[in-house]
Amino acid sequence: MKTLWKTLWLVRHARPLIEPERCYGRLEVAADAQATEEAARTLHQALLPLRGQLEIWHSPLQRCEQLVYSLKSIEPIFTSKLDARLQEMDFGNWEGQRWDDIGQAAVDEWAQNLALHAPGGGESLAQMLCRVQQALQQARRSTQPHMVWVCHAGVARCVQWLLQHGERPPQSHEWRLPAPAYGQWMQVVLN
Repeated sequence: MKTLWKTLWLVRHARPLIEPERCYGRLEVAADAQATEEAARTLHQALLPLRGQLEIWHSPLQRCEQLVYSLKSIEPIFTSKLDARLQEMDFGNWEGQRWDDIGQAAVDEWAQNLALHAPGGGESLAQMLCRVQQALQQARRSTQPHMVWVCHAGVARCVQWLLQHGERPPQSHEWRLPAPAYGQWMQVVLN
């Protein structure tokens, strides 16, 4: 039996309209409108040859929805599915705070137990990995050869970790995975 390979496109939203020194995991933050339009045009050109061979899933956070809506305004045939599992990490009461105000001691405490500590009382990395793993399992069952996830840097890192290491929890020194720049994407192969 022939193995079917599936390509997963991990598309990151455009630059959010928030100070870079603020924590904004699940915080509702709009993305720069012009950067979103540019990202949608570039993504459209890349996806156009795959029309009819792809599924688009997206995080419900505003900055991801903006990119999906912009893409669909260019190519109305593209349909998408909202998937809450593709959200960024929930940083609890750290959301919206300046990293300096959160403090190095709190960040160090998180780093000491990266997988299980829930920063700001929000979500642990283990919890995030679990929900991303569930989405990956569903993506593998899709009949389309291409999946497009409009999501976040944290989701892209989780996907890479899961594909490379399975469900083994990462240590802080191992969590050095690349993520697409704002409005860019990377592709990984699922089997």
